[in-house]
Amino acid sequence: MTHWTEMNLWTIDDIPWHSFDRSRVDPDLVKMVKAASLVENNANIYADYLGNVFHQHPEVQKLTRVWAGEEVRHGETLARWATLADPDFNFEEAVKQFRNNFQVPIDLSKSVRGSLTGELLARCVVETGTSSHYTAMRHTTQEPVLSEICHRLASDELRHYRTFYEASKVFLATDRISLINRIKVVGGRVLELGDEEMAHAYYAANAEEGPFDQKRHGQAYARRVYAIYQPHVTERIVAMLFKIVGLKPHGLLCHFVGRRAQAFMQGRARRYARAGI
Repeated sequence: MTHWTEMNLWTIDDIPWHSFDRSRVDPDLVKMVKAASLVENNANIYADYLGNVFHQHPEVQKLTRVWAGEEVRHGETLARWATLADPDFNFEEAVKQFRNNFQVPIDLSKSVRGSLTGELLARCVVETGTSSHYTAMRHTTQEPVLSEICHRLASDELRHYRTFYEASKVFLATDRISLINRIKVVGGRVLELGDEEMAHAYYAANAEEGPFDQKRHGQAYARRVYAIYQPHVTERIVAMLFKIVGLKPHGLLCHFVGRRAQAFMQGRARRYARAGI
């Protein structure tokens, strides 16, 4: 079973905080960073769920605990930067509100993905999204500290992706789920990336006025995220997803889907911007 080592770990004190440049802070990126800090900080809850699902596999339980620890560190690092960018940001209060309004069901003994392989493939989708998200953010920001943070986080998330992917191959030998079922799992998890959780995180992190509106706050988050995705980042996402399900990455179909995905995201970003979201 694949595993993570301590060799690649870094601490929050390794970030060059003294280089923070307020004049280069992008307000939209601040909103995204705040939301991401809450979701990353929730990793221990997901690790509890994974621990229940993989109750017969202590090596996977250990692996997911290491993963969760790194994700929580990501959240704390992002929160510290967000506080520099916006001293009014109260991370602890935002976390409290987020968790009060959005609960992850963890008391399950079987994967909601239908198999242990499916569960690991779904984790690969999430790590694909986060690695690409921080890569896109790094290429967008002009603030040096955020750029450094995103570089470290993107590298960590890519390592997580590779680890979950290698683990999935071990379970695939037993589960033997078909290509169609792998596509269903991956496609379903992709659709969930813009779900209620991110809308709640955006709402709580940015102290939005009025009652929570999943559609409006989800679109507000999506508008900012879609706007920063460069074509090469989108193509990378699609290639990684193709690899997860067992399709050829970088082929003609992959390039076609990548172009369509880029057009979709940019179109949605413009649509939401025109609507004043």
